[in-house]
Amino acid sequence: MSANAARDCPECDGRLRTQQTETVCSQCGLVVAEDAIDRGPEWRSFADDDTNPKRTGAPLSRSRHDRGLSTEIGYSSRLKGRKRRRVARMRRQHNRSKIGSKRERNQVYAFTEVRRLQGRLDLPDFVRDRACVLFESAQKEDLVRGRSLEGFAAAVVYAVCRTAEVSRTLGEVIEVARSDEAELKAAYDALNQELGLPTGPIDPREYLPRFASKLDCPRAVERRAKALAEQAHDDGLVVGKNPCGVAAACLYAAARREDYPLTQQEAADVADVTPVTLRSTFKKL
Repeated sequence: MSANAARDCPECDGRLRTQQTETVCSQCGLVVAEDAIDRGPEWRSFADDDTNPKRTGAPLSRSRHDRGLSTEIGYSSRLKGRKRRRVARMRRQHNRSKIGSKRERNQVYAFTEVRRLQGRLDLPDFVRDRACVLFESAQKEDLVRGRSLEGFAAAVVYAVCRTAEVSRTLGEVIEVARSDEAELKAAYDALNQELGLPTGPIDPREYLPRFASKLDCPRAVERRAKALAEQAHDDGLVVGKNPCGVAAACLYAAARREDYPLTQQEAADVADVTPVTLRSTFKKL
């Protein structure tokens, strides 16, 4: 469509003009298009328009028990004496009123832990949101009762990493979690059995870019390691093997072929496996 056609009426070739949310022909009055969405600034300022625009708040988020819709009573240094104490009491009561049940209180605690794990593990935002939704599903199925909230928070994060093919090992999650391995595994088993998570075998190729980056390997080593991992997968060498150990063995084998100085201990340490585990796969490669 040409620029002139975009400005002319399709019925009478008249001139179009935009009035508020409608595009109208100035000759025949035909409403060519209407758009009820206000595409102007989303902020509103009651004072100091040019210097202090006030935004409407944060966007909706599944990582909040109330989706981020609740308001907050802020702090002000201008309040003194009795008024300051009264606002402090109002703020305290307002924060208490946000949580209306034990279910919501558990969500607040678990979602806070999920956001902490996301930051420590450097995970994308979609993993955080999916983990919070998965925790809500576990609550609806009454899986959380009698189990550790910290364990469930860590379990939903690990479960989403497994289903979304985000390479984070169980050891890495346990290292930063506030629960032990037994609590995490008990919660993960409950999620997997009752909710039927679409988890399959872990592909060792998922770990190669991150391990190669930690070991500061050149691109040639990483490419050869990926080819070895694909060959190992096609030949069935990864069945029953620790995927982290397979990835480390592929990197070590590729480093040897590219004459890159990499020891078995270094490759095993970055994958959190023993050198014996690495050597068992390396010999088959």
